[in-house]
Amino acid sequence: MRYLVLSLLTCLLFSNQLCSQNAYGFGFKGGVNYNANGDYFESINANAKSPDRNIGFHFGVFGKVGKKLYFKPELVYTSTKSDYDNESFKMQKLDAPLLTGITFFRHLNIFAGPSLQYILDTEFGRYSIDNVKNEFTVGLNFGVGFSLKKLGVDLRYERGFSENEATFINNNGLGIGRIDTRPDQLILSLSLIL
Repeated sequence: MRYLVLSLLTCLLFSNQLCSQNAYGFGFKGGVNYNANGDYFESINANAKSPDRNIGFHFGVFGKVGKKLYFKPELVYTSTKSDYDNESFKMQKLDAPLLTGITFFRHLNIFAGPSLQYILDTEFGRYSIDNVKNEFTVGLNFGVGFSLKKLGVDLRYERGFSENEATFINNNGLGIGRIDTRPDQLILSLSLIL
Protein backbone atom coordinates (compact mmCIF):
# COMPACT_ATOMS: atom_id res chain seq x y z
CA MET A 1 0.00 0.00 0.00
CA ARG A 2 2.93 2.30 0.81
CA TYR A 3 4.27 1.84 -2.76
CA LEU A 4 0.88 2.69 -4.24
CA VAL A 5 0.64 5.96 -2.32
CA LEU A 6 4.25 6.93 -3.16
CA SER A 7 3.67 6.18 -6.85
CA LEU A 8 0.54 8.33 -6.95
CA LEU A 9 2.26 11.23 -5.20
CA THR A 10 5.16 11.03 -7.65
CA CYS A 11 2.73 11.08 -10.58
CA LEU A 12 0.87 14.09 -9.20
CA LEU A 13 4.15 15.99 -8.69
CA PHE A 14 5.18 15.07 -12.23
CA SER A 15 1.81 16.23 -13.54
CA ASN A 16 2.35 19.69 -12.00
CA GLN A 17 5.42 20.05 -14.21
CA LEU A 18 3.27 19.34 -17.27
CA CYS A 19 0.69 22.01 -16.43
CA SER A 20 2.46 24.47 -18.71
CA GLN A 21 0.09 23.20 -21.43
CA ASN A 22 -2.75 24.93 -19.51
CA ALA A 23 -5.01 21.90 -19.79
CA TYR A 24 -5.53 20.02 -16.57
CA GLY A 25 -8.25 18.97 -14.21
CA PHE A 26 -9.51 16.54 -11.62
CA GLY A 27 -12.66 14.50 -11.75
CA PHE A 28 -14.74 11.51 -10.78
CA LYS A 29 -15.41 8.31 -12.68
CA GLY A 30 -17.45 5.15 -12.34
CA GLY A 31 -18.83 2.30 -14.36
CA VAL A 32 -19.05 -1.43 -14.92
CA ASN A 33 -16.52 -4.22 -15.47
CA TYR A 34 -17.00 -7.41 -17.48
CA ASN A 35 -14.56 -9.59 -15.58
CA ALA A 36 -12.98 -13.02 -15.35
CA ASN A 37 -10.00 -14.08 -13.28
CA GLY A 38 -7.62 -16.88 -14.21
CA ASP A 39 -8.12 -20.64 -14.11
CA TYR A 40 -9.09 -22.55 -10.96
CA PHE A 41 -7.27 -25.77 -10.08
CA GLU A 42 -8.95 -28.11 -7.57
CA SER A 43 -5.72 -30.06 -7.06
CA ILE A 44 -2.25 -30.23 -8.55
CA ASN A 45 -3.22 -32.96 -11.02
CA ALA A 46 -6.74 -31.73 -11.84
CA ASN A 47 -7.70 -30.03 -15.07
CA ALA A 48 -8.12 -26.28 -14.90
CA LYS A 49 -11.61 -24.77 -14.80
CA SER A 50 -12.03 -21.55 -16.74
CA PRO A 51 -14.25 -18.87 -15.21
CA ASP A 52 -17.57 -17.50 -16.40
CA ARG A 53 -17.48 -13.73 -16.81
CA ASN A 54 -19.60 -11.50 -14.58
CA ILE A 55 -20.46 -7.84 -14.24
CA GLY A 56 -18.66 -5.87 -11.51
CA PHE A 57 -18.35 -2.16 -10.78
CA HIS A 58 -15.80 0.56 -10.09
CA PHE A 59 -15.65 4.19 -8.95
CA GLY A 60 -12.88 6.63 -8.20
CA VAL A 61 -11.03 9.86 -8.93
CA PHE A 62 -8.55 10.94 -11.58
CA GLY A 63 -6.35 13.82 -12.66
CA LYS A 64 -5.68 14.83 -16.24
CA VAL A 65 -2.81 16.98 -17.51
CA GLY A 66 -2.43 18.03 -21.14
CA LYS A 67 -4.79 18.42 -24.04
CA LYS A 68 -3.58 16.76 -27.26
CA LEU A 69 -1.04 14.55 -25.48
CA TYR A 70 -2.10 13.90 -21.89
CA PHE A 71 -1.20 12.08 -18.69
CA LYS A 72 -4.05 10.69 -16.58
CA PRO A 73 -3.36 9.07 -13.17
CA GLU A 74 -6.39 7.43 -11.52
CA LEU A 75 -7.27 5.91 -8.14
CA VAL A 76 -10.20 3.50 -8.43
CA TYR A 77 -12.01 1.06 -6.12
CA THR A 78 -12.96 -2.07 -8.11
CA SER A 79 -15.22 -5.01 -7.21
CA THR A 80 -15.14 -8.11 -9.43
CA LYS A 81 -16.69 -11.58 -9.45
CA SER A 82 -15.90 -14.75 -11.41
CA ASP A 83 -17.96 -17.97 -11.36
CA TYR A 84 -16.43 -21.46 -11.36
CA ASP A 85 -19.14 -24.16 -11.56
CA ASN A 86 -21.01 -23.75 -8.25
CA GLU A 87 -18.64 -21.28 -6.54
CA SER A 88 -17.93 -17.57 -7.00
CA PHE A 89 -14.60 -15.82 -6.52
CA LYS A 90 -15.05 -12.20 -5.39
CA MET A 91 -12.30 -9.61 -5.18
CA GLN A 92 -12.13 -5.98 -4.07
CA LYS A 93 -9.04 -3.96 -4.96
CA LEU A 94 -7.61 -0.49 -5.40
CA ASP A 95 -6.37 0.22 -8.93
CA ALA A 96 -4.03 3.06 -9.85
CA PRO A 97 -3.74 3.24 -13.66
CA LEU A 98 -1.06 5.64 -14.93
CA LEU A 99 -2.29 6.38 -18.44
CA THR A 100 -0.80 8.32 -21.32
CA GLY A 101 -3.09 9.24 -24.20
CA ILE A 102 -3.47 11.10 -27.47
CA THR A 103 -6.55 13.12 -28.46
CA PHE A 104 -7.52 13.31 -32.13
CA PHE A 105 -10.51 14.76 -34.00
CA ARG A 106 -11.09 16.94 -30.89
CA HIS A 107 -13.25 14.36 -29.07
CA LEU A 108 -11.66 10.92 -29.56
CA ASN A 109 -8.67 9.54 -27.71
CA ILE A 110 -6.59 6.41 -27.31
CA PHE A 111 -4.58 5.63 -24.19
CA ALA A 112 -2.43 3.00 -22.50
CA GLY A 113 -0.34 2.54 -19.39
CA PRO A 114 0.49 0.39 -16.40
CA SER A 115 -2.01 -0.22 -13.62
CA LEU A 116 -0.82 -0.68 -10.04
CA GLN A 117 -3.20 -2.95 -8.12
CA TYR A 118 -3.58 -3.56 -4.40
CA ILE A 119 -5.91 -6.41 -3.39
CA LEU A 120 -8.09 -5.40 -0.42
CA ASP A 121 -10.21 -8.55 0.02
CA THR A 122 -10.91 -11.90 -1.66
CA GLU A 123 -13.61 -14.52 -1.07
CA PHE A 124 -14.30 -17.88 -2.72
CA GLY A 125 -17.74 -19.32 -1.94
CA ARG A 126 -17.76 -21.32 1.30
CA TYR A 127 -13.97 -21.77 1.44
CA SER A 128 -11.42 -19.76 3.37
CA ILE A 129 -8.57 -18.18 1.48
CA ASP A 130 -5.19 -19.13 2.91
CA ASN A 131 -3.31 -16.32 1.21
CA VAL A 132 -2.90 -14.36 -1.97
CA LYS A 133 0.70 -14.63 -3.12
CA ASN A 134 1.11 -10.89 -3.83
CA GLU A 135 -1.35 -8.27 -2.62
CA PHE A 136 0.39 -5.67 -4.80
CA THR A 137 0.58 -6.43 -8.55
CA VAL A 138 1.03 -4.63 -11.86
CA GLY A 139 -1.16 -4.87 -14.95
CA LEU A 140 -1.77 -3.10 -18.24
CA ASN A 141 -4.68 -0.87 -19.35
CA PHE A 142 -5.35 0.27 -22.90
CA GLY A 143 -8.44 1.60 -24.62
CA VAL A 144 -10.37 4.27 -26.46
CA GLY A 145 -12.46 7.17 -25.25
CA PHE A 146 -14.84 9.93 -26.31
CA SER A 147 -15.15 13.26 -24.51
CA LEU A 148 -17.54 16.16 -24.92
CA LYS A 149 -16.64 19.17 -22.80
CA LYS A 150 -16.48 17.88 -19.20
CA LEU A 151 -18.11 14.48 -19.79
CA GLY A 152 -16.24 11.45 -21.04
CA VAL A 153 -16.79 7.78 -21.70
CA ASP A 154 -14.10 5.18 -22.27
CA LEU A 155 -13.80 1.47 -22.95
CA ARG A 156 -10.61 -0.27 -21.91
CA TYR A 157 -9.08 -3.70 -21.49
CA GLU A 158 -7.12 -4.63 -18.37
CA ARG A 159 -4.84 -7.62 -17.88
CA GLY A 160 -2.49 -8.51 -15.03
CA PHE A 161 1.18 -9.04 -15.99
CA SER A 162 2.31 -11.69 -13.52
CA GLU A 163 0.65 -14.81 -12.14
CA ASN A 164 -0.79 -14.20 -8.70
CA GLU A 165 -2.32 -17.23 -7.02
CA ALA A 166 -4.59 -17.60 -4.02
CA THR A 167 -4.79 -20.91 -2.13
CA PHE A 168 -8.12 -22.12 -0.68
CA ILE A 169 -8.49 -24.29 2.42
CA ASN A 170 -11.42 -26.32 3.75
CA ASN A 171 -12.68 -26.51 7.35
CA ASN A 172 -10.02 -29.12 8.21
CA GLY A 173 -7.23 -26.74 7.20
CA LEU A 174 -6.33 -28.76 4.10
CA GLY A 175 -5.54 -26.99 0.85
CA ILE A 176 -8.20 -27.83 -1.73
CA GLY A 177 -7.25 -25.67 -4.67
CA ARG A 178 -5.77 -22.53 -6.09
CA ILE A 179 -6.86 -19.78 -8.43
CA ASP A 180 -5.00 -17.21 -10.52
CA THR A 181 -6.29 -13.81 -9.33
CA ARG A 182 -4.97 -11.81 -12.31
CA PRO A 183 -7.68 -9.57 -13.74
CA ASP A 184 -8.83 -10.07 -17.33
CA GLN A 185 -11.58 -7.54 -17.93
CA LEU A 186 -13.31 -5.01 -20.12
CA ILE A 187 -14.06 -1.75 -18.31
CA LEU A 188 -16.70 0.80 -19.35
CA SER A 189 -16.44 4.14 -17.53
CA LEU A 190 -18.27 7.45 -17.41
CA SER A 191 -16.22 10.41 -16.17
CA LEU A 192 -16.76 14.03 -15.20
CA ILE A 193 -13.95 16.62 -15.01
CA LEU A 194 -14.58 19.35 -12.44
